[in-house]
Amino acid sequence: MGRYFGTDGIRGKANEVLTADRAFQVGRYLGYYFSKQGKQKILIGKDTRLSSDMFENALAAGITSEGCDAYLAGYCPTPMICQLTKVNGFACGAMISASHNPYYDNGIKVFSNDGFKLSGDIEGLIEDYIDGKEEIPYRTEVNIGKVIAYPQGIEEYLTWVTKEFPLDLSGFKIAMDCANGSSSFTAKKALERLGASVTVFHDQPNGTNINTDCGSTHPEGLAEIMAKGSYDIGLTFDGDADRQIMIRPDGQLVNGDFMLYIVGKYLRDQGTLTNDTIVTTVMANLGLFKAMEKEGIKVEQTQVGDKYVSEVMFRDDYAIGGEQSGHIILKQHATTGDGLLTALSVLEVMQKTGKGIIELCQGLHIYPQLLVNVKVTDKTCVMDDEQVHKAIAEVEQQLNGNGRILVRPSGTEPLLRVMAEAETDEICQEIVGKVADIIREKYGA
Repeated sequence: MGRYFGTDGIRGKANEVLTADRAFQVGRYLGYYFSKQGKQKILIGKDTRLSSDMFENALAAGITSEGCDAYLAGYCPTPMICQLTKVNGFACGAMISASHNPYYDNGIKVFSNDGFKLSGDIEGLIEDYIDGKEEIPYRTEVNIGKVIAYPQGIEEYLTWVTKEFPLDLSGFKIAMDCANGSSSFTAKKALERLGASVTVFHDQPNGTNINTDCGSTHPEGLAEIMAKGSYDIGLTFDGDADRQIMIRPDGQLVNGDFMLYIVGKYLRDQGTLTNDTIVTTVMANLGLFKAMEKEGIKVEQTQVGDKYVSEVMFRDDYAIGGEQSGHIILKQHATTGDGLLTALSVLEVMQKTGKGIIELCQGLHIYPQLLVNVKVTDKTCVMDDEQVHKAIAEVEQQLNGNGRILVRPSGTEPLLRVMAEAETDEICQEIVGKVADIIREKYGA
């Protein structure tokens, strides 16, 4: 983790943590770095939060002041910026978004032209510049860049998406919650082009309603609508449309674990699941590991974060990976999570097999899960403590394969996360209590 860049770019409260000045500095350094090879094009996209216009202008001013041209794609999904940067000759692409955070937060995430996040080395150089360790001169005369509108980006993205999944969705009735965010501009158009009948909710962004009681972080509203209506499936996006949580006609949620199960099995049956392996994090439900074992599909586990899932997938050439949160990466289609592609990958299975989403979910039994955060004085000592290790071993023996316990330090706070999965909520409480109590007694803050 850098001084300003986290695992997902720079993010924080607009004009407190991330200011217009900071965005200008990031833009300046990007313009400076990429104009070393002559005047380059840099793409900028934004989600619908109030501060996004301000940051778009600040970034564009910084980029052009250092001799690159800034192309403004306007309101769009994060994965669109990633894809268009890769295929349309942009030196890099910047997305202004704080994803599923509240509207008053914002962020800047930069993609290089291979479709991955900007390298840590370049992020380090930007941080050095912000900290005054490097001075760069402004460009003058003919060397100043231009700001160019790029409204055709949405159309290029929609054409690409519908080519990636050329499905016939006629006869499908779909309900959709756009979180008043980026998918408001793309998802309905894409699905209707493929023939689906689509009813949309929360697609009227006003700057402050992004993710507010809607979208994939608050799917309850659409779940109620699904349970009363006659839809085949419900789709919920997050603010910048890189995540997807689905809802069944009975109102039950279909999270990332289910999508990995459904699409993983389908790819295996098609012979396109490389090494018969899916990739997910240690926090995936135990039920997914057991269901995949039964199917003869291997599961590669990573630490928590889609960044780590992506690293393993592209290093070892695996076809699908993701997290419970609905951030799914489909390697043969894209380098990053895309809520629309994720939805289409499940719709493809429904269309090609003729099975409804409820039937496709069968075979995956989700174990009750309990996560407790314990505030501690020293995370490292706890992880090395013999007594804690002994308690974990005792609990594992008690569970005898019908559950598990996971103890891991938080990456950002002085907390230890104690997570248990077992056949009942009571067993979860009992085993989490056993381990958490020892940690509290010895190291509680």
